[in-house]
Amino acid sequence: MPSTQNLKLFEHKKIVLIGASTGGPGQIQKIITALGLLQNTTILIAQHMGESFIPSFALHLNDSSINSINIICDGDLMKTSHIYICSGITTIFKQNSELYFKHERSPEHRFNPDINHLLNSFVPLAHELNILSVILTGIGDDGVEGCKSLSLHGAQCLTESAQSAIVDGMPSRARKEVPNIKVADLKGIITIIKEFCH
Repeated sequence: MPSTQNLKLFEHKKIVLIGASTGGPGQIQKIITALGLLQNTTILIAQHMGESFIPSFALHLNDSSINSINIICDGDLMKTSHIYICSGITTIFKQNSELYFKHERSPEHRFNPDINHLLNSFVPLAHELNILSVILTGIGDDGVEGCKSLSLHGAQCLTESAQSAIVDGMPSRARKEVPNIKVADLKGIITIIKEFCH
C-alpha cells in the first residue's frame, strides 16, 4: 500500500505553482496564511530573491502557516500537503509514479529561482495532474512563457490585476500573452487558490 504522503500521479493530486518577484514576499505570506490544512494539494513557490535570503523567507512563512514549509533540495521526493520554496533552477521529474525535485545552482542565470524552468518542467505532466499556475507581482516576464505553455496544455492559469500588483510587469505580460488566463486582485487570488485546494 503506497504512502499517502507520496505524490502519486494516479491519485490526481493538485499542484499550485506560484511565481513572484518584486513585491511578492508580503503577498505570498498573505496567501499562505489564509490557507487551511492542505489535504491533497502541493504548493511550489518561486519567489525571486538572493539565495542567502531563502532560509529566512521559509522560516518567516513557517511561522504563519499551519502547513509544512520546505526548502527544495536536489533529489527530494515531492510530498502531498506540503509547501515548497524553490531556489536556483528547480524542476521536477517523474520516476515510476512519483515526482522528485531536481535542483541546480546557476550563477550565470538571470533569476533566482527561475520561474520558467519550474513551470515548464510540469508541462509534460499537465494532462496527468490538476495544475493551477499563478503569476504575482514582479518586474520583467519570468514565468510568462512557462505559464503560457501550461495553459496551452490544459492547466488553469491566474494572474494579478494591474490595480493589485505592486509591480505590474510580470502580471501585465501574463495578461497579454497567456491564453485563457484569469485575472483577479490579491483577495480574489486567495479565494481562487483556497477553492482550488479544497
